Amino acid sequence: MKDYEHENYLLKSILSNSPTSEAYFQDKSRNASKNYYMDLKENLLIKYKNKKFEEIKGSKIINTQYGETLEIVNREKIDFNLAENNFKDIMNHNLKLLPKIGIKTEQNLKNQGYDTIESLLSIDKYENSASKFLDKIDEMSFADVLRLLNENKYGKTCRDNLIRCASLVDIENFKFMDIETLGLSNVEIILIGVAEIKNNKIISSQYFLRNPTEELAILDAYFAHLDEDSVHVTFNGKTFDVPFIKNRINYHRLDVDFNLPHLDLRNFANNLWADQLPNCQLQTIEKYKFGLERVDDVPGQYIPGYYKTYLAENNIGPMIPIIDHNKQDIISLAIFLEKMYDEVNC
Repeated sequence: MKDYEHENYLLKSILSNSPTSEAYFQDKSRNASKNYYMDLKENLLIKYKNKKFEEIKGSKIINTQYGETLEIVNREKIDFNLAENNFKDIMNHNLKLLPKIGIKTEQNLKNQGYDTIESLLSIDKYENSASKFLDKIDEMSFADVLRLLNENKYGKTCRDNLIRCASLVDIENFKFMDIETLGLSNVEIILIGVAEIKNNKIISSQYFLRNPTEELAILDAYFAHLDEDSVHVTFNGKTFDVPFIKNRINYHRLDVDFNLPHLDLRNFANNLWADQLPNCQLQTIEKYKFGLERVDDVPGQYIPGYYKTYLAENNIGPMIPIIDHNKQDIISLAIFLEKMYDEVNC
């Protein structure tokens, strides 16, 4: 198992440098009542009065084909590594990847000494399908592999293979992504965050909706990070983030292919840690697996109200903890993926 001292240090560093984590806020009651979050919002309005987004570290205005938007970029050192596991060989030993082979049939074949798909070439019944599989295995894209694994989920080993296969991806192609919105459907995305790993650094890029007319610009800025080799890594993104973005793509009638391979870490967390944790929410994992707890984190239910106050008061204060929350989420995703990968490969 990997030593996660560095990852804990990284998360603690990020949390301790939060703009809302100064002593005044730390000393306040952590009561999650409506009054508490109203008080927090008022204090943020006072603290950030007359300040501009451009004063925030890493912030600048950028141009997109749909106009200007705000970009916030931060860099942190990270020791991210997915050890080689020869996953194509693991696939060769998974007989269930062939049609008409389930758990019992696989066990019967292995009891007879047929341990690999290659060994099935000597059985007339499986020769054709085994030959086709072996011919294409080395040419399979990650999307092809992921699709095949998702079509053949037969218990824990198969589910773990959906994490093990991450070794097939070049690290810089992971796009750790999270969005913040004004509701659950048919409303604007107000913030898109994407983290990427390059040269032992994790780079978070966030695009903020300064006003409702900029949604096309923040979407375009985010899409600039993606190409045909990109792999989305999210937390509950298959249910929320990706369908939400697709909905906004359709709303704006954009010509964007958004069907990227996708690793949803919420699913893996449920499989790996459900019996170890009170629940499998992202911040619960941070607390119980890494000993970390956020300070003055604003729950999603309050985000629309905070955003409306930001617009009405022309004051960036209410959005500072939202931006900070989003950055922490996408960086945590990278650390979660590495830990999950190490656990299933140990």
